[in-house]
Amino acid sequence: MKILKLSSRFSIILLLFCILVKTAYSNEPVDIWNIEKKNNDELKLIENNESIENETVTGTKIIDQNSNIIVKSSLDANDVKLAGLYDPAENGLSIDMWSNSNGKEIKYFLEKLSSKKLSTFSEKILDIALLTNSYLPSNNISSEEFLKFKFQYLIKKNDLNLIKNFLIKNPTIKNNSKILRFYVDHYLSNSQLDKSCEIFDHVNVISSDYLNNFKIYCLIHQDKKEEAQLLFDLKTEFGSLDEFFVKKFNILMGYDKKDELISDTNIFRLHLSHKTNENFLYEPKIDTTKYIWKYLSTSNLLQDSNLINIENPEQVKLIETATNEGAYEEQELFDIYKRFQFDINQLINVNDAYKLLPDYEGRALLYQRLLLTSDNYLKLDLSSRLDKSFKESRLSNAFNKELSKILKTVNQDQVPSNFTTFYNQNIESKKEKELKIKFNNKIVHQSKLLNYFLNKTSLPKVEKETNDLLKKIKKNKKYSFSKKDIMMIESLKSDGVQILKKYDKLYDNKKNVPVEINSMIANGESGLLLLKIAHIIGEDKLEDIDLESVSFIVGILNEMNTIDLRNEILLKVLPLKV
Repeated sequence: MKILKLSSRFSIILLLFCILVKTAYSNEPVDIWNIEKKNNDELKLIENNESIENETVTGTKIIDQNSNIIVKSSLDANDVKLAGLYDPAENGLSIDMWSNSNGKEIKYFLEKLSSKKLSTFSEKILDIALLTNSYLPSNNISSEEFLKFKFQYLIKKNDLNLIKNFLIKNPTIKNNSKILRFYVDHYLSNSQLDKSCEIFDHVNVISSDYLNNFKIYCLIHQDKKEEAQLLFDLKTEFGSLDEFFVKKFNILMGYDKKDELISDTNIFRLHLSHKTNENFLYEPKIDTTKYIWKYLSTSNLLQDSNLINIENPEQVKLIETATNEGAYEEQELFDIYKRFQFDINQLINVNDAYKLLPDYEGRALLYQRLLLTSDNYLKLDLSSRLDKSFKESRLSNAFNKELSKILKTVNQDQVPSNFTTFYNQNIESKKEKELKIKFNNKIVHQSKLLNYFLNKTSLPKVEKETNDLLKKIKKNKKYSFSKKDIMMIESLKSDGVQILKKYDKLYDNKKNVPVEINSMIANGESGLLLLKIAHIIGEDKLEDIDLESVSFIVGILNEMNTIDLRNEILLKVLPLKV
């Protein structure tokens, strides 16, 4: 191994010498980006910048090309112009969907939306807006600011497959440290190191010491020690290395013996401590991070909850915290609560008695009393008090499954009015039954014309069906066109359905799309318009929005030619379902 290390250093020195000679020989700079395009499958790019922990390195860019290293000491701040995941054509958008918009407005709406708990449909709109492949906006907003919103949104969604796809589709994107670290830490915390490491096969730009070190460790884990040594030596030459990582690296490479040095500064350090210490023993604390709790749990490093001493407040509180972070199952915590001993007076006078006890012991008393009652009102009252106690101690995630289980023992029609909100918010909702559309050809918006929006009818066919239906409607002097009818007809016309002139005056349609919105559509500001629509809908379900607002949104989507989103709205609000 020592020979390998010396050989690697010699190779680097020789390689750097060759680069210097080549630079002196030619007046033209090497175009790394052309090299990268020609050898895309072979190149792996590491860009040292500022990490999410403010770790600093020299700004050297390293390209590993099967042992060929190309070094570029200056980085272009505007390397990446495009970023996204979805094809813009899928939703009637364009690659320039942000180019003409004011960044101040973009930031305003993104900040507003990030502070809301959005409905499923609003979140879908935001998905399309932020994850469609497009040029990054540049007017009053920097690329870094806009990408930060994208990354924050992906992390908030906590969809690891979506994050992985985004990183793979955008392998050279800058400032990706936070989202890439979120990804690798998630899988490491679940003791799935292989999943953490595989992403480095796809991501070319790594801009933090933490992630560079993680990649080196992955190479060792994958038994690619020569490559690991090469990257390690490059970091030694061009930047400073973390002393803790250097020690662990030397142990993992076989240069030094195992040690007992343990660090819990982050989950990666704790993992390295675990892997290089045969006698690893770690005692978590109240403020231990959720990643470390999860890692201890998935690595079977946690103390058996049955061995917890309930006379020791710190141990009980530790289990409460660990349950809140998902390291222990809720049932394990509540089994501990069952072990507490209370006298009969405390159980009878529970409403006053629990307030006199330490918070964790008060929760145990409330839970035991809950188990002893069959009275629905008392169940709801005690559940509400217990839930409040968990939330006041910032342990709201420790009482979810058990609360739902308790509430399911109470029939909904037996819930008093003062507990209705509490009951509905905390009982798991049953999966909604898929309702079928019931057609009624006497009403335009309930007619078989709906099949067009279900992609079951061609445009020529629906054109004939529309005119035939309008012919029948015209004969019915009592028929009055509703707002839903008009929405449907106008959407069909927007898609190219030709309505015969003799039916033009069957209904009055006042265009409700403001001039300002039309101007934005003409200006190609579809990204910003999607943000505005998501903001209008906000937390509401589509079926709960007033028809005036729905008509307004559908009108905008018609003008934008964003068909799929429009169809989804129409199929939610127009048909009669049974």
